[in-house]
Amino acid sequence: MDAASRSFDWHAVVERALNKDQVAWRDLVDKLKGVAWKVLNSYDLSHEDRNDAFASTFFRLYERLESVREPEKLPGWVATTARNEANAVYRRRAKTVPMAELPLRAVFDSDHSEQLIDDELHAALAAAFRRLPADMQALMRLLTADPPLGYEEVGRLLNLPHGSIGPTRHRCLQRLRNSPELARFFEGGRD
Repeated sequence: MDAASRSFDWHAVVERALNKDQVAWRDLVDKLKGVAWKVLNSYDLSHEDRNDAFASTFFRLYERLESVREPEKLPGWVATTARNEANAVYRRRAKTVPMAELPLRAVFDSDHSEQLIDDELHAALAAAFRRLPADMQALMRLLTADPPLGYEEVGRLLNLPHGSIGPTRHRCLQRLRNSPELARFFEGGRD
């Protein structure tokens, strides 16, 4: 946990927010929005879908704030909720939005080739990430949270011993590198 998080009085701010203190609610959102955006930006969502998932995440927090027993664990709760909201957007999109076909000329246009490779890599990374077990996904999301969470806080949120976080992170990265989706982007990806 960084110094700013340690000095933030989660209990007091949550209590004030529950008592309809708008400043406290804004403080809470300001403190947690980076965690939500870090998760949501890892998904292949449109700007509008990310904004909807962000709003839904904090609406869920508002709905459930009075049931929070350990306010200092809210960053982990927000990360999980943001992930759930992003997945809900994917499920809704799969039901309602048809896939547009890429015009054939764009495939051969050199101006688009670099973007196509970036898009392909992003899609492969997202697919490989979804293959990771839920506990590894949670670890990787927390390790890339913004603002950054220290190993101590990540360990506390996931109930992991401090010394196991680095090796587990390494195993996650190896699984990603060796996934069928990403292996072709790495020389010797399946070593």
